[in-house]
Amino acid sequence: MNDMLYFAEVVDRGGFAAAGRHLGLPKSRLSRRVAELEARLGVRLLQRTTRKLSLTEVGEVYLRHCLAMRDAAHAAAEAVEQVQTEPRGTIRVVCPVTLAQSTLGPIMAMFLARYPKVRVDMQVSNRVVDLVEEGVDVALRVRTTLEDSGSLVVKNLGFSKTSLVASPAQLQRQGLPTAPQDLTAMDSVAMSSVDGKASLTLSGPVGATFTLVHQPRYIADDLVTLKFAVLDGVGIGFLPEYICREELADGRLVVVLPGWAPSPGIFHAVYPSRRGMVPAVRRFLDFLGEYANADGAPRWPDPAAQI
Repeated sequence: MNDMLYFAEVVDRGGFAAAGRHLGLPKSRLSRRVAELEARLGVRLLQRTTRKLSLTEVGEVYLRHCLAMRDAAHAAAEAVEQVQTEPRGTIRVVCPVTLAQSTLGPIMAMFLARYPKVRVDMQVSNRVVDLVEEGVDVALRVRTTLEDSGSLVVKNLGFSKTSLVASPAQLQRQGLPTAPQDLTAMDSVAMSSVDGKASLTLSGPVGATFTLVHQPRYIADDLVTLKFAVLDGVGIGFLPEYICREELADGRLVVVLPGWAPSPGIFHAVYPSRRGMVPAVRRFLDFLGEYANADGAPRWPDPAAQI
């Protein structure tokens, strides 16, 4: 494998002398090792003239594998170095509003206490950002698909279950629906609409589906704001369970049509590249994986364990 590295460096540097200077090896030694490599393989990799070197056809194919091996070796060494390096510096994070308030906000103090040389610059926004163009290290998202992540690296942190909920007061006023079709007659809230209408596909028992098209009475692009409206009986709404657990437990909210729900959201982090990831970003992603529950809510550790 050393000979494969030597061969790649000779080609990259344009000759034995330049490669020898880079590697700290005599030119004659490099020439002998490449020749021995060719003898072992039983093929000629390089065409040698007094003025230049050129690759043979099989040499071009072999070079691609040598370069891949060299890059993998460098990445492995870099990974070890990063593990051994104390995390420091600034991490730039983008997080949706509701996720920041319900999941990330409550655990950030623990992360910062664990890594005292790390700073976090977090944008709390529902805006879609271009990570590379805006210099963002990590963006946190909850979406039903990962297909729009493009070339970004994805770390899956779990699933966020969404339920259709209503207040007891609204159900007393408008009745308890017994089938998906009944929902169209009920007041509703939503995060967005097109021409005054919103739609969402629900999955039900035995693979059944129903596309609910409704005209929301109240539209707000923030889930916590919508929760207040649902609690006050303005309308039924789809809310992630991690922001309304307490209200469901004490009866202030009720799940409507149990067994019918939208596809769960995938709680995930996206970042530009694994290679070259600074230790602080790697530790941040590991931390999120450690404290994110399967349903996207944070695990609440024993505070004494953090001391």
